[in-house]
Amino acid sequence: MTIKLVVGECTLNVISAYAPQAGLDEEIKRRFWEGLDEIVRSILPSERLFIGGDFNGHIGSSVGGYTKVHGGFGFGERNGGGTSLLDFAKAFDLVIPNSSFLKREEHLVTYQSSMAKTQIDYLLLKRCDRRLCEDCKIILGDTLAMQHRLLVMDIGIMIRRKKRPERGLGGTP
Repeated sequence: MTIKLVVGECTLNVISAYAPQAGLDEEIKRRFWEGLDEIVRSILPSERLFIGGDFNGHIGSSVGGYTKVHGGFGFGERNGGGTSLLDFAKAFDLVIPNSSFLKREEHLVTYQSSMAKTQIDYLLLKRCDRRLCEDCKIILGDTLAMQHRLLVMDIGIMIRRKKRPERGLGGTP
């Protein structure tokens, strides 16, 4: 799902993604990444981009070759789905903000069941917009489903006000 918002002179593109689960056919996964690739390529370079989704992959806690993408804070070990996400982010010059802030384990885990604790939900934005992200965190207690936790990103966008002409100054009496 894609939403385009125009705020003042700024255009924001918000994409919600849901990647195929780990056990599904590689062809299905390939089509997902190609579709997301096509959507991101359609966004103008001057526009802001925010992607959030359940990527069903683990980027892990180690940067491991992804210094421009991975902030160095994550949970667990990287897997194939996580590598796909990191490669995608690298290809489009994106960063993963929920790997950029030091958090306790309970604020990194986005999916928890009786069997596992994992981080599979991620937010991405353009690297040039990294400074807009003030924080990225899990809201404990709020759930989207029984097992997913709400992941939020605090962003700050300055909107320039147009100067209004002053009245009553100058001119003839």
